[in-house]
Amino acid sequence: MGMFTWTEKSSATLEGGGVIGPDERLPWPSTAVMGAQHLIAMFGATVLAPILMGFDPNVAVLMSGIGTLIFFFMTGGRVPSYLGSSFAFIGVVIAASGYAGPGPNANIGLALGGIVACGVVYTAIGALVQVVGTGWIERLMPPVVTGSVVAVIGLNLAGIPIKNMAPTNFDAWMQAITFVSVALVAVFTSGMLQRLLILMGLIVASLIYAVLTNGLGLGTPMDVSGIASAAWIGLPRFSAPVFSASAMLLIAPVAIILVAENLGHIKAVTAMTGKNLDPYLGRAFMGDGIATIVAGSAGGTGVTTYAENIGVMAATKIYSTAVFFVAALMAIVLGFSPKFGAVIQAIPLPVMGGVSIVVFGLIAIAGAKIWVDNKVDFSNNKNLLVAAITLVLGTGDYTLKFGDFALGGIGTATFGAIILYALLNRRA
Repeated sequence: MGMFTWTEKSSATLEGGGVIGPDERLPWPSTAVMGAQHLIAMFGATVLAPILMGFDPNVAVLMSGIGTLIFFFMTGGRVPSYLGSSFAFIGVVIAASGYAGPGPNANIGLALGGIVACGVVYTAIGALVQVVGTGWIERLMPPVVTGSVVAVIGLNLAGIPIKNMAPTNFDAWMQAITFVSVALVAVFTSGMLQRLLILMGLIVASLIYAVLTNGLGLGTPMDVSGIASAAWIGLPRFSAPVFSASAMLLIAPVAIILVAENLGHIKAVTAMTGKNLDPYLGRAFMGDGIATIVAGSAGGTGVTTYAENIGVMAATKIYSTAVFFVAALMAIVLGFSPKFGAVIQAIPLPVMGGVSIVVFGLIAIAGAKIWVDNKVDFSNNKNLLVAAITLVLGTGDYTLKFGDFALGGIGTATFGAIILYALLNRRA
């Protein structure tokens, strides 16, 4: 069994209630179609994150493909996962670069320096795990801490779409139409449409927006002039990192969140496939860390293993790593299409705002889901206080200053949760 050879299985395997394991694959044409589905699943979030930070979406998509290939090689083609733009960086990147939306981020270099630093920390944690195992992470970050930290990432960002992405009353109503559209798609459709809830809701809301503005003259009309003039093939806007101590100290702690996400995802895939992937954890962390360093070096967002793609695997019962290899190659091709970038840029700001409300809310609920899935006992005061304090620190953007360096909401909440839990856990 070589590193990149998959045992071919027929689609009859699935019809008989079987699964396609990580080291198996369907015939290549079916694998290609599945790859396209994974590309679409990661797409909404991978493109949304750079727009919210003022990065070039084409670079982000290109880096998601390259990052997925790096992860694939680091794990010996054994861990099925797609690496897309991480939302954990949005709050700290906005804080470090002072980005106020829309358009390109003028201080993108500072943010990229921080993303590279985060990748270095993350890779170091992976190397440590490779040597000593994951027990220490699970002790430092039990489910009550991980759930609180994940929830805070969503809650800390809640003000951005509501305060910055709806300058007029029409825009605010348009945000409402958008999140209702996403919710209706999520509940009243099925199959592939339902899995593309963010993308479909975004398309529906954009069409409604065009009718109301370009058609009825109610708000700022949608500008699609850039799409026609954009080239089909061309280089994305690469950017170089700038290393500043305060930005690096602000963004590097995100590594802790990425570790928690990746750990959770590998545990989820282990549970779904029945194959123990724990021996690959250190290599998975290093793969994700190196992919983040590479992305930050070129102007991309930091990357993380994607829950959206894990959702697709759960729905299809196809865990083949060949599918992710194909999806990564497709993303790399898309990254070199300015026309694709122009389509993304044409999406109206309030529609993006409405989608952001949903996405940030889903992140907050993902944190609560960690508590529920792990049956965290809130009648225990230790758990109750760690969660309670962490949530308000992050949501209220509690900031501590150390000389010139300020640690903002997500940072204080992350470190606060870990330290507070360790302190309260002394009475065990």
